[in-house]
Amino acid sequence: MKFRISKEALLEGLQKVQHVVSSRTTLPILSNVLIVAKGDRLQFTTTDLDVGITGSVLCNVDKEGATTLPAKKIVNIVRELPSSEVEVTVDSKHVATIVSGAAHFKVNGLSDAEFPPFPDFQGAKEFRIQQNDLRDGLKKTSYAISSDETRYVLNGIFTSFRDGKMTLVATDGRRLAMAESDLEFPASHETDVIIPTKAVQELQRLLGTEGDLTLRLSDNQVSISIGDTLLVSKLIEGNYPNYRQVIPSDANERVELPREALLDTVRRVSLLSSDKSSSVKLLFADNKVDISANSPDVGEAREEMLVKYEAKPIQVAFNPEFMMAPLRNLETETVYLDLIDEMSPGVIRIDGSFLYVLMPMRVTS
Repeated sequence: MKFRISKEALLEGLQKVQHVVSSRTTLPILSNVLIVAKGDRLQFTTTDLDVGITGSVLCNVDKEGATTLPAKKIVNIVRELPSSEVEVTVDSKHVATIVSGAAHFKVNGLSDAEFPPFPDFQGAKEFRIQQNDLRDGLKKTSYAISSDETRYVLNGIFTSFRDGKMTLVATDGRRLAMAESDLEFPASHETDVIIPTKAVQELQRLLGTEGDLTLRLSDNQVSISIGDTLLVSKLIEGNYPNYRQVIPSDANERVELPREALLDTVRRVSLLSSDKSSSVKLLFADNKVDISANSPDVGEAREEMLVKYEAKPIQVAFNPEFMMAPLRNLETETVYLDLIDEMSPGVIRIDGSFLYVLMPMRVTS
């Protein structure tokens, strides 16, 4: 196999797939990237057996062929090459010779025959989704995915295709984020799946703001093709908790808040919340909200914001990080905070199909 390519294109192709490679694998082949030179393209594929990704770039192929090379090592070499022109030759023993300017590298590879194949999605349910819809939905929800591996069904995004909508949900048991978008698909395609965190992270790297993607679902796998890039992942098996149960059906008070000002205020005040009892208190009364935090060993912080609020005073405490997460990931100017009482969950909403349920913390006066 022999090809010539620009350093920039080679690096771009490798970087698109390198994040899937696990540093803790017992199978040497899984540390490698499969490189296939065919026609006028160079295709790169990596997998950790749970998530796989493949993409391609244009190049001058002098001799078609395939090999696998250590992914991290190759990325580091290409990044440091002195010239923008790169020539790669691979012999029958899968030793790659990389030449760029005055630099010569020899890298030992493994046979492409050992590389695990991707699953077949023949007869799978297929959905066409606007990239921007999925990108926006994942941005609004993915920060609430649980990292607690003992509750593995929560280690991903619950994705539901029902009633002409795509619903994305993430929760860690203390907060829940949900976003919906309209989507056309046949009634026979209605289904619910859980896409694991690693696949969600890769997907967020790949998604753009223009064009469509094709999502295919088999029994326990998902494939997503965006342009000439394909992402394949196992799905999380298990029953996702009934998230609709934790969404309060009505609120006693709804407060309209400026998103950025609220984010900035909570961030400043939370500098003086203690690590042990990380909370910020919000006291709503007389057309203002008093936001405060204190820790006996450090001190206290307090800041006031003017808001429209004329009901009886209500004080509620939230984890500041959990409160800031949706504010960082939303783009609307205004958010609404729905409150029932001091001990019931608060709900952050926007003018659009998004909501965020936040469990309160006990208030100590």
